[in-house]
Amino acid sequence: MKINWNYIKGLFLLGLVVFLYGFAHHKHSGKKVTDINVEFKQGDNLFMNYEMVNKLLIQNGKSVKNEAKTVIDLQKLENNVRSHSMVENASVFLTVDGLLKTVIKQRTPIARVISNNRSYYIDKQAKKMPLSNNHSARVMLISGDINDNDIAQIYVLVSKILSDDFLKKQIIGGRKTANNEYVLSMRVGEQEIEIGEIENLDSKFKNLKAFFNKTMTDKTIDSYTSINLKYNNQVVCTKK
Repeated sequence: MKINWNYIKGLFLLGLVVFLYGFAHHKHSGKKVTDINVEFKQGDNLFMNYEMVNKLLIQNGKSVKNEAKTVIDLQKLENNVRSHSMVENASVFLTVDGLLKTVIKQRTPIARVISNNRSYYIDKQAKKMPLSNNHSARVMLISGDINDNDIAQIYVLVSKILSDDFLKKQIIGGRKTANNEYVLSMRVGEQEIEIGEIENLDSKFKNLKAFFNKTMTDKTIDSYTSINLKYNNQVVCTKK
């Protein structure tokens, strides 16, 4: 009888694969989480600290360190970290040597709101972000009677200012008035800039820049106490 060596080789290779898989699975199941590593993408401006993140890496009421790798629910841990109000995105994974690594991208604030004894940030995604005990961001300050319905408009206003190099250097904050209009404050000088409602901002800021270029050139900028941009294609100023 002729022996089918290819058939025998196939059975041998299949048995070897099953053995190696079982051996690797047995070896892997015995490994534990050796340590926890947290990496922040934004460098030194840490609104969160490592202790805060470690408290989010909890499973069944305890730290996952020294737990078996096979019982770690990575998706659940990642969702815990992502749910934090200071986190924009996060990934959690295990390395082959048992290290649980967490990579976090924090939210980026663009403005700080102070209203009715409350204070919080608005981030670059137009979402509310709590203040941090670890780091204070140097961002534009917006005050007044502000509620959650105003966040979208404040985001539009601040984003427009930050996108312009000149305005970004000159405007440091603003306030919302009782009639839902906005007044901006300058870095240098005592002038208040009345922009009215959040509309036609491109035209209003174009007029503002033209006014500043003229008055800074002829050195008359300090002669004015207020600058009103509420009217179409006009800059109405109040002299001292």
